[in-house]
Parts: sequence; C-alpha cells; structure tokens
Amino acid sequence: MAAATVILLRDGDDGVEILMLRRNSKIAFGGMWVFPGGRVDPEDRAGLAADDEIGAARVAAVREAREEAGLEISLDALVPFSHWTPPPITPKRFLTWFFLARAPEGNVVIDHGEIHEHAWMSPARAHARQDAAEIELAPPTWVTLHALSRWRGAEAALVAARECDPEFFETHVALGDAGPIALWQGDAGWEESDATAQGPRHRLLMGPEGWCYERS
Repeated sequence: MAAATVILLRDGDDGVEILMLRRNSKIAFGGMWVFPGGRVDPEDRAGLAADDEIGAARVAAVREAREEAGLEISLDALVPFSHWTPPPITPKRFLTWFFLARAPEGNVVIDHGEIHEHAWMSPARAHARQDAAEIELAPPTWVTLHALSRWRGAEAALVAARECDPEFFETHVALGDAGPIALWQGDAGWEESDATAQGPRHRLLMGPEGWCYERS
C-alpha cells in the first residue's frame, strides 16, 4: 500500500526542529509520535500517469499536512528524502515516501481525533524522550531524526536533500541478545535477516537501554 509523509522543518534555538504528531492509540501506528502522513488515496492520483507513484505521494503528503496539522504546503516545496518498505511480516505494508519541507507560517491545528498531540522537537530531544520512555517512535522515524541531526538549520537540511538522490530502505528484522534489530541494505546480515553475520553494518539496535544506529 502506497503512503507518504512530510517532515516539516523549522529553525529552533538548538538547531533544526521537526513537527511531531502523536497518533490516536486506536488506529495504525497508534500512540506513536510520527510525521504528518498517511496512505495515498485514489483521489491523490487524479490527473497523474498510472505509474507516477512519487507524484501521487506528493499530493498525499500535501493533503495529510492539511488534514493532520492544518498547514498548507505547496507541491514544489517537497524534497524527496527517502523511501521505506516495511518487513515482509508486517500485516499492513505501507510503502512510504518521506519528503522534507520548510514549515509554513501559521499555527498547527490538530483534530484531537486521529491526532491527539503535537510538538516541535529537535532530533536529540525526540531521541532523549524515547530513551526516557516518554514517547514512542517507529524505526524509520528514529533513523530519519538521526539523519536530520547532522544539520544545524532547516535550509542546510533542504539544500543537502536536493543535492542527493533519496535513499531506499527495505527493512528486515532479526533478534539480537539485547532485543530486535532492524537491518537495511548494506548490512552483512540483511539478506538472510542474520544479525550475527560478520561484515559491514547498516542496522538499528533496539535494546531496552536505548537505540543505537550502526552504519559502516
């Protein structure tokens, strides 16, 4: 199932900040803190070529920002950042485009139905809050925040994203001694979902003492 999300950036006192939303605990990804986003609806494909997946994802990302956060984003403002495919065992597999965009002027407005809370967080703050069990993040969200922590401001992140091709992540899951491990292309254990394989690393260790991203 195709989906899209938009990572809205602004400049904060401690560097780049990202809009995070907490989803209703009774729906998909319930209770997690996420970026505005959702599945691509048939209406999002209107007027597009049948195979224009990224075009439909752009339209969906703009619509979701409006519906979930009350913010208007232009299609041209979206910068493709990454694409995520969940593990084969996932009951509902949302193949999701992640876009970056500068946050527009205006207040965030949530419906208190599908979305229960919102907050602007730096990547470090979001990671620290998860480590303290104050919030819950999905692995793609955690890794995206980790990537964004490299830049001090929104414009630097957007410029860097425009200069690079979006990265594709297909998640495999293995079980390590300290908990589950998400593996991605480039990791020696990715193909066989084998966390013990020797060689290059591209993985997220999700242990109870905190998560750790390894990439060699």
